[in-house]
This record gives sequence, structure tokens and C-alpha cells, in this order.
Amino acid sequence: MGKTETVARQAANSTTMDRFARVGLVCRALLYGLIGVLAVQVAFGGGGHEADKSGAISTVAGLPFGAVILWIMTVGFAALAVWQASEAVFGAREAKRRVESASRVVVYAVVVYSLLRVLLSGHGKSDDQQSRDVTGMLLGLPAGRFIVGIIGLGLVALGVYWVWYGYKKKFRRELGPMSPRASKVMNRLGMIGYAARGLIAALAGVFVVEAAITYDPDKAGGIDATLRAFAETPVGPWLLLVVALGVLLFAAYCLGEARWRRT
Repeated sequence: MGKTETVARQAANSTTMDRFARVGLVCRALLYGLIGVLAVQVAFGGGGHEADKSGAISTVAGLPFGAVILWIMTVGFAALAVWQASEAVFGAREAKRRVESASRVVVYAVVVYSLLRVLLSGHGKSDDQQSRDVTGMLLGLPAGRFIVGIIGLGLVALGVYWVWYGYKKKFRRELGPMSPRASKVMNRLGMIGYAARGLIAALAGVFVVEAAITYDPDKAGGIDATLRAFAETPVGPWLLLVVALGVLLFAAYCLGEARWRRT
């Protein structure tokens, strides 16, 4: 092992990085909590912001000391990206776990970019618009329909995986020791929360596949468009309300994860 790699590994496993990562997990809980609140508002026919990460960031920006909170969130999500990058490089040997960590790096990096865009320019694109822009760009490539279709099917598969992940309580492997009562609560939060995430991802994937089939990037959408689609089912806004509550419970799980996550 080279000196540079040794220093990098020590930094990744340091107490400072652990604290920053836990701050990031609290910020993650805040982000999902705001998305859940905005989705509940949409279910009741209200809400001034879209129910996605951009809407959540805009909500925070409008609060007293909102810029300060956004800078804390930026540092927190950047710490999560660095932590997961270290997990991908120095963590578990299983290829699957490394790929999962690498994918989280991308997700957290996108959130950091969105936060910085709002902080530095005062505005940002909605998740729906970003999804449509990327889909339109991909559809313009050779074999674009095939690429977009594969991505959509991948999202559907990810949604199914998250539902299974929650049902089997696979998230427990990421958590450390806790009291029996806390363990019971975290099990319930994780199962319901991952089920909600899975439903959203699967439906978003269906929209992407539809965009590939129709060659229409406007068919694709982000979290907001996907959540609103639940309200258009025969069940009406009640299904959206159930999913929104599931997102809120996932936010609560994330808060518990900040306390008990193995880092």
C-alpha cells in the first residue's frame, strides 16, 4: 500500500469524516422530509413548490437564515459523496457494494450541484426539467431510444429492488447496535420508507420507458411528476398521500440512520 493510499484511507476513517458524514445524513433526512411535506401539500391541492429536491431546496432558501442552512447542507452532502467514494475505493470487497457506493457518489454530487446553483445564482432547474433535458439529449444520440429504454427499465428494476430491500430488512446491515425498541422502530421505518422509494422509482422508470417508445422526452419526469401521477390514479390523491407519508417515514429512518449508521 502506497503512502498516498494510506493517508487517504486514514482520512476516510477519521473521526472528523465520521462527524461530517453524520451531518450529511441529517441533511439527507431534512431533504426527504421536505419532499414528503411538499407531496402532502400537493395531495391536498396546495403547495407552492414542486415536490422534489429542487422544491425542497427552494423551500429552505426562503426560510430565515436559509442560505446558512443550504451551505450546511452543501457541506453535508459533499461529505456524504466523499465518504461513499472512500467506501467504493477502500470499503467492502464485494463488487455489488462498491457499485452501490459509487452510484451514491453520483446522487450526492448532483444534490451538491443543485445546492450550489441555488446559492450562487439564486435559482435552479426542477427535477422534472432536468429529467426531460437529459432524456431529450439521449434520444438525440444514435440508438437513443434503446439507451433511454434501458435506463427506464433500470429504474423499474431499482424500484423493485428497493421494495425487496426494505421487505427483507437489508438496510439493517448498515446499522450498528441499538436498543430493542429503537431496532423495532427502525425496522418499520425502513420497510415502509424503502417501499415508498421503490414505488416512486418504478413509476419514474415507466415514464422513461414511455418516453423511449413515443420518442417524446416530455413523457419523462422527476420525482414531482411521478408523485403527481399517483394522484391521477382511480384512487385519487389518497394514493399520493400514502406515498408521501411513506417518504416522510423514510426521512425519519434517515434521521435514525444518522444516529446508528456504521461509518
